[in-house]
Amino acid sequence: MPSPLFADRSAQPPEPGAVDALITRTRRLRGDVDAVRRDAVVGEDGPHHRWQRALCDLAVHQLDDLGAHLGQLKAGLPDERAVDSSAAYAPPPGPDAPRSPGSLLSRVGSAEWDLLTDEVHWSEELFRIFGRPRQTGPLSLDELPSLVFAEDQPLLQAMVTECLIDGKPIDGEFRIVRSDGRVRTVHMTGEPVLDDTGGTASMWAVLRDVSELRRSERAVRESRDSLHQHQRIAHAERRAAVELQEAVLPPWRGSLRFAHEGPAPLDVAALYLPAASTGLIGGDWYDALTLPDGDALLTVGDLTGHGVAATSSMAMLLGALRGMAVAGIRPGALMGHLNQLLETAAQPALGSALCCRYDPTARTLSWAQAGHPAPLLFRAGEGRALSRPDGMLLGATGGAVYEEAETPLLPGDLLLLHTDGLARSGGTPDDTTGRDRLLALAPRLATARDAQECVRAVVAEFGDGPRADDACVMAVRVGGGS
Repeated sequence: MPSPLFADRSAQPPEPGAVDALITRTRRLRGDVDAVRRDAVVGEDGPHHRWQRALCDLAVHQLDDLGAHLGQLKAGLPDERAVDSSAAYAPPPGPDAPRSPGSLLSRVGSAEWDLLTDEVHWSEELFRIFGRPRQTGPLSLDELPSLVFAEDQPLLQAMVTECLIDGKPIDGEFRIVRSDGRVRTVHMTGEPVLDDTGGTASMWAVLRDVSELRRSERAVRESRDSLHQHQRIAHAERRAAVELQEAVLPPWRGSLRFAHEGPAPLDVAALYLPAASTGLIGGDWYDALTLPDGDALLTVGDLTGHGVAATSSMAMLLGALRGMAVAGIRPGALMGHLNQLLETAAQPALGSALCCRYDPTARTLSWAQAGHPAPLLFRAGEGRALSRPDGMLLGATGGAVYEEAETPLLPGDLLLLHTDGLARSGGTPDDTTGRDRLLALAPRLATARDAQECVRAVVAEFGDGPRADDACVMAVRVGGGS
């Protein structure tokens, strides 16, 4: 006794115009999703883009299924011709996702097992799902588990038993192995059909091949898990980079004092400015310390790269710089040693650096640079960039020679040292716009009470807008006295 809900039996269709409108909207949405998949994420790699592609694929599969069901609804599913109704919904095939003819409706079939006559009715689609020739006939309920995965057989048997004995509806999935060796995932829904006495006369079911859908869902889960793992790793690496940077570059503000009864101290303030993207923790540094011979070391620099590798290389380089400065090595020679250190490091990198040695007795600044912006000198309300001695980027080539320059300073002079990420916002390295903006701060810096207020003025000028790279700035005011 066939169920009135049997999938291959004709049913009264709804109003055709309403279904046509739904089909049109589904087709249009399917095309939009396919365009996103094709144009926005294809060709990219990485956890985030794999997750996007998987979500798009899943959405396409679900829209294909929706379109197929709407096509069946419109056609009314005449006997033995259900597959022809695929013409009612023809989603435009994407170039990267070809589909075979009839592949949509071949994923839905139906069956009814008559318990009184032992007759079994299968739709044509169900034979296709199971990969079973029509002439071999349908499978009985006892034969059905023979094609089901061993670990899924208890689930199928439980569903059938509960349906036949307890009258419970069927709703579950199991995997089958077809005669051609292909594994398919089948979702089965159904219910018992009762006779006049309330006994179970037959069981009907609709079986849907959801293999592609489950594969897409699995791809979404796996890509999402990969993305989350990537994010966890990135977060841990960023945290390690931040902690290492903070250990090496604590917020700096204070005075560099010299020998008792010696010259007035230098007033120094420095600050690290992060990039607009919080993931770009880089290798910028600053440092200021009094050396054993009474001179002062003032330095800023920037290593290429971001993350733990950049900050660890920065810590190594800054440690070597401090050690050589304490040992009395002059700025030009010191740059040569740093260049050799970077060139032979296990993690090759390029870096720019500025190393200054201030003699408080003679009030002279001896300095060398390696592909770095020159110090800016502010005096009597005006500013200028010092003329740079020759010096190429650290790590660029072996045996590089770095010249050394000497600049006399006066009481009240202000030196501004910075890395190029401060004044450059996406322009070329030769762009002087940022430098000109710094020099234009001369009147404001002349009235600043201390070096810390000078740093605040610089941050007010450059710190509010988005910065493509992280940066450091150091303000050094020369103490007064004759």
